[in-house]
Amino acid sequence: MEPLLAAVRSGDARAIHALLEAGAAPDATDEHGTPVLCLAVDAFDVEVVEALVMSVRLDHVAPDGRTALLRAVDRGAHDIMEMLIAHGAAMQPTDPDGRDALALARYWHEAGAAEVLYRRTGQSGPASRRTVASGDETTWEELSLGALTVRTGHSAILTTLEPRYGITASFGELLARALAEPDVDHCVWWATTYELQHRHDPAVWEAAASLRARPAPLERYFGAEVLRLTHLFDESDEDTYDGPLTEVFLPWVAEEPDPRVVRALTAGLAEVRDPRAEQRLPALTRHPDARVRQRAVGGLYCAVTEGQPDALATVVERTADVEAAVRRVACTVLGVAPPRSAAASDVLAARLSDVDEGVRVEAAARLALRDDPRGDDLLEALAGSNEGSPHYWLLYDVHRHRHRGR
Repeated sequence: MEPLLAAVRSGDARAIHALLEAGAAPDATDEHGTPVLCLAVDAFDVEVVEALVMSVRLDHVAPDGRTALLRAVDRGAHDIMEMLIAHGAAMQPTDPDGRDALALARYWHEAGAAEVLYRRTGQSGPASRRTVASGDETTWEELSLGALTVRTGHSAILTTLEPRYGITASFGELLARALAEPDVDHCVWWATTYELQHRHDPAVWEAAASLRARPAPLERYFGAEVLRLTHLFDESDEDTYDGPLTEVFLPWVAEEPDPRVVRALTAGLAEVRDPRAEQRLPALTRHPDARVRQRAVGGLYCAVTEGQPDALATVVERTADVEAAVRRVACTVLGVAPPRSAAASDVLAARLSDVDEGVRVEAAARLALRDDPRGDDLLEALAGSNEGSPHYWLLYDVHRHRHRGR
């Protein structure tokens, strides 16, 4: 088998990089004439697609008449679709039925993934289902029937593509697309809320804020996320939305019963530069929902950097949280305490025996970044970790810090 084709089929991104650097022809095809990029798309292999996009012909048409972009849209692979477009994939090509990327996405969105699967395969089902998560906690549902597998990213794809074709979907339409998917971590929630914040429209802000009064928790979550992202991605020189967001979120979080909505509100309060928001975060670090606690602890980063005693005490308390994810972010924040704070280093050292490896490594790395050697043995045991390791970039930060010190 042609080496590049073999590497693509085995999902070996490192081998692909090596082969391309050694001069391998990037546009290799399988025995049916299907380009390797299309094979990677069909396998939902983001790392392999990323390894190929800088070298292959992005718009190479496969024997079935579709480019890699059209295949990504057809398979519901929202993340791969975005990557291909970002690297210059053309949106004009059409499939054998005359549908461009937008029309194909709309077809799947309107018909529903399961229905199209039945049509394509000629089988009655039911399709097997499983939830797939990416590294940023975004999820899709993956449906398989016969030999065909797709992901339910078509509504998110449609939402992302519409502005590129000059189409502006209404606030109500985007809200309906999100509400059709009950999992707020599903990619359609990100796509719809991100698209709305991108408009920088006062009418969007007002519509999102008005959802606070809705009885349905998912509608309130949608409104909170639109407001939060509007602030988060604001690129103006002044902190235009700090005050308005704080004024909306502070009374809202005090009365909000749904933990999903509280997560969004807490994330927003953690991101603003407003003393009123900072004063609310310590109480939220004790919320029953772990993801709320995690976001609230992260929001105390600046206060701990400044050496504020109350913030420091709150973060120290969370290093003993029952959830490892909360303990880990507490170690991260504790690591930026002023160098004179010996107590912070001692608390980090106590986490070196944590039952969770991620917490242990985080504590050791933060100690090393404070020039405290107490976690060095643990870090040395991880020396040589490759980019596939969950600790790779943290260890890289330690290495860079020590190199600069030398």
